[in-house]
Amino acid sequence: MAVKAMGWAHSFPMSKNVRAGRDWTREHLKSLPWAAAEPQTVDAIVLAVSELITNAHIHAHSDAHLVLTWDGDCLHVSVHDEDPALPLHREPDPAAVSGRGMAIVKTLADEWGVRCQRQGKTVTACFRPAEADPGVDPDVDPDRRPG
Repeated sequence: MAVKAMGWAHSFPMSKNVRAGRDWTREHLKSLPWAAAEPQTVDAIVLAVSELITNAHIHAHSDAHLVLTWDGDCLHVSVHDEDPALPLHREPDPAAVSGRGMAIVKTLADEWGVRCQRQGKTVTACFRPAEADPGVDPDVDPDRRPG
């Protein structure tokens, strides 16, 4: 089975604000065929990117290395930082202004996970747009589809 994927990568140093990551992401998502029809999915992806870059900068004290990958089914948002510590599930005080980032990502994404690496970790969230490939019948074996 052939897998066609497209993707983009960019590093956001701690000296650069998180808005740059949101703007960069939104600009690259415009090239995907479903993006214009699914503004809520685009907004969810951009918010997740914002939270993950913020976590890399604030909690990991690290640059954030963002990779967006579209595989025809899922838009994978991966952010690598240099801190090997896994994200903690926290119950923030209701008056607290921070501490909800991973809960937001978990709520928005269809799937998410963390991979520990030799020099840090990568948090990945998957977003499946409803209109990703409306011409593909999900009940047909991908190896038997025309084209």
